[in-house]
Amino acid sequence: MTTSSSERAERGVSLGMPELPAPDYPDDVRARLERDAREVIARYPDSRSALLPLLHLVQSEEGHVTRTGMRFCAETLGLTTAEVTAVATFYTMYRRKPSGDYQVGVCTNTLCAVMGGDAIFEALQEHLGVGNGETTDDGKVTLEHIECNAACDYAPVVMVNWEFFDNQTPQSARRLVDDIRAGTPVSPTRGAPLCTFKETARILAGFPDEREGAVEASGSAGPASLVGLRLARGETAPARVVHPREGGPHDAPQATGHEPSPAQHLSSHDAPQDTSASDSAHPAGPTAEEGE
Repeated sequence: MTTSSSERAERGVSLGMPELPAPDYPDDVRARLERDAREVIARYPDSRSALLPLLHLVQSEEGHVTRTGMRFCAETLGLTTAEVTAVATFYTMYRRKPSGDYQVGVCTNTLCAVMGGDAIFEALQEHLGVGNGETTDDGKVTLEHIECNAACDYAPVVMVNWEFFDNQTPQSARRLVDDIRAGTPVSPTRGAPLCTFKETARILAGFPDEREGAVEASGSAGPASLVGLRLARGETAPARVVHPREGGPHDAPQATGHEPSPAQHLSSHDAPQDTSASDSAHPAGPTAEEGE
């Protein structure tokens, strides 16, 4: 029994035929990318060291790294497409398929998961009607679970185009994605104002963020991240009495000259103070700095 080519195509069967070469960019796009690429390459003593930022550059053009983008990187740097593909498929920040304007990543690594990250991710999957790595029908949001964001002191953490939204709950995360899809401005807890994924990719390629006030808004580490440093300097934390979970209310900390706690540095989508919404039997008390 033989199988026709159309039947093989329907079944997704390949006979191992080589893929046709990737198409080139239109002339005007290629000229612009070549100009930007020369600026990137000039920063490095060895041109092949520019591969990572060039992949971000081509990602900023189409929203993901296409075969055309990898061909451009290979030709520009004198590499093979296999060498470029090996790098593009290794790092998860490079998208291999079309994705949304806003990448919503929920940390599901150990601490964030324990603090409610798994519950947030499940709630967003149900709310948006998408699975991991999938994009909403309007092209606005791509949802994914991601590994540690290096922000464990603000767990559970959600990132949108690599900007932090700290101390989240399922409720606040749902409100966040609803506002994004509606075009309502949202403010990260820390860092610059949000921009689209393509714009973020261009910044990661090493080009300046030219939005007014964006660089100044990036700021530095938040108070919760600096607790250890302050303790190492001999600074004391405010006194605080913590009652058992079944007990009475938490006493208010004594007034000190320290910086305000993370609970006082709220973004437009910070979670309420009870951040353990995923564990209704043991709700958390007010968010407090480590050592308090």
